[in-house]
Amino acid sequence: MRLPNGNLLELEAIAILNILRRASCNVTIARVGSPVDALSVKCARETIIQCDAHLRDILSNTYDLIVLPGGMPGAQALSDSPELVTMLRKQRSKGGWYGAICAAPAVALLPHGLLPGQATCHPAFQSKLEGIVDASSKSARVVVDESARCVTSQGAGTAIEFALKLVELVVDEATSQQVAKAIVF
Repeated sequence: MRLPNGNLLELEAIAILNILRRASCNVTIARVGSPVDALSVKCARETIIQCDAHLRDILSNTYDLIVLPGGMPGAQALSDSPELVTMLRKQRSKGGWYGAICAAPAVALLPHGLLPGQATCHPAFQSKLEGIVDASSKSARVVVDESARCVTSQGAGTAIEFALKLVELVVDEATSQQVAKAIVF
């Protein structure tokens, strides 16, 4: 998971992180942006998340999944990171899964040609998807574009559903169902 400093929605980031770790996924939380020597990220509602690494230090690593949380201007900071965009392009070209929630699909994926034809985002940003994504997918809570191996979702209220779908795709459906049952979803 990649995190910019400031105004990222911690509910989305923590929900995704928590669900993936409950599914025994090895998750690296990477900080995007400056200062490059800091690993903590202050979020929109003053929550501080301690990252595992700075993005610049893990550029050569490979991942089964790369996920972007939303929030503004956090999603713009993700979009403005050439290193992150390069990682996402490599992930897509190797057929790896990637995803984004809230503003991030429209703000961080779309400008770089990384948003597939089946996608959604926060309703406040859905006008950016007009004529780019299939109209029927735009209002869905969670959208999986199998051919692009991209998963998108609308926002904080869909974060657990989104994360459970990620587990289903990168682990298996049984594990996703076990985690859902454990959290009474």
